[in-house]
Amino acid sequence: MQSPTLRHRFPKAPPPRAAIRPRPPPGVRTRSQHQRRRRIVQAAAALASRGGVEAMQMRTVAERAGVALGTLYRYFPSKMDLVVAVVGEEIDLLESSIERRPPQAANPAGRAVDVLMRATRGLMREPELADALIRSLIMAEVEAPFGDRMASLLLRVAADGRTVSLPPEDQLALTGSLAGVWVQELLEMLRGRRTYEQIQHRIEIAADRLLAGF
Repeated sequence: MQSPTLRHRFPKAPPPRAAIRPRPPPGVRTRSQHQRRRRIVQAAAALASRGGVEAMQMRTVAERAGVALGTLYRYFPSKMDLVVAVVGEEIDLLESSIERRPPQAANPAGRAVDVLMRATRGLMREPELADALIRSLIMAEVEAPFGDRMASLLLRVAADGRTVSLPPEDQLALTGSLAGVWVQELLEMLRGRRTYEQIQHRIEIAADRLLAGF
């Protein structure tokens, strides 16, 4: 009987399995996902700055961002979700600006006015984008945390680490009201009914009244 060959006695080892990368926990985005999302938001903002929200067609956004249409819908199920994300990006930029250069006014109203006028200058660099975003948020059918984020930001700046005697819900209600005044004044400016100086004057009056108890 013929003896088994070496190949039979020592079977060939199976090829090494490819390393399996652990999946990130649900809700945690990878670096590439963050970059892809950012590209989408930037593409949407660029389109809106030239033609308003009407220019933010989902297929056009996908093409400009270099992603498949299905991928875009996985990140943003609707155009309004995309609008909210663009607004969030604008608030992120505002918060970064405030961290780098905090308001120096001596009183809460002055610090809040500084933030709102800084936001006004930032938005007015792209007036079509500002108009599109604000109008869309007013009519939004999705959760838009714009008002809450602005109210919280104004509260942090106004309080400036000090203890405020007002209840927390009253503090947020007052800074939220101030943010609402600002949005309305900004819309008037976009319609050509207010100048920058008029907006600042009216916001200063509102801030003095609303934040008097801080």
